[in-house]
Amino acid sequence: MHLVELLVDFVVNTISQVGYLGILGLMTLESACIPIPSEIIMPFSGFLVTTGKMNIYIVTLMGALGNLIGAVITYAIGYYGGRPFVLKYGKYFFIKEKELHHSEKFFAKWGDISVFLSRNLPVIRTFISLPAGVAEMNFPKFALYSFVGSLPWCFALTYLGFMLGNNWMLIRKYGDVLDIIVGIVILGIVIKFVYEHIKKRKRNQ
Repeated sequence: MHLVELLVDFVVNTISQVGYLGILGLMTLESACIPIPSEIIMPFSGFLVTTGKMNIYIVTLMGALGNLIGAVITYAIGYYGGRPFVLKYGKYFFIKEKELHHSEKFFAKWGDISVFLSRNLPVIRTFISLPAGVAEMNFPKFALYSFVGSLPWCFALTYLGFMLGNNWMLIRKYGDVLDIIVGIVILGIVIKFVYEHIKKRKRNQ
């Protein structure tokens, strides 16, 4: 059996048997750099919403909480181990030097807010916690940005699965393209919201 099919079966069976806690656990693993794509976890959960077995908002919440827990684990690896540890032992945690390098560049360019922004970007969203930990970013801020930043991504994928119904696997088939589209749309909405909020505050002042 192909690796993707094995992953799909694992995700489907886990969520079907354990329910919301299955989503929480799987998204924790995904956010902790274990290669279990959220593009399978959340859309399948969205499909289950169409059957009445799950609620779209609870699914989104469980996904974001899982993201937060996994992010904290990865943050701790960076914080306590430092960059040398990540480079030396990262392969045992499915962390590749290339992904780490991209995440470091993104974090260096955007600073703390990169943790919030990157939660809606493919690849970087999973690895951004490492440079944040290495840089010893303020932990409460890191946790808040990680959780809030994960909500749009989890909701978007769940909603796509809900809309596609039995065809939810199309998201995985065209995952790379959809990742980019979803990421750009969500980032655009977030940036617009932040911009309008800042503009409103300036007007009030």
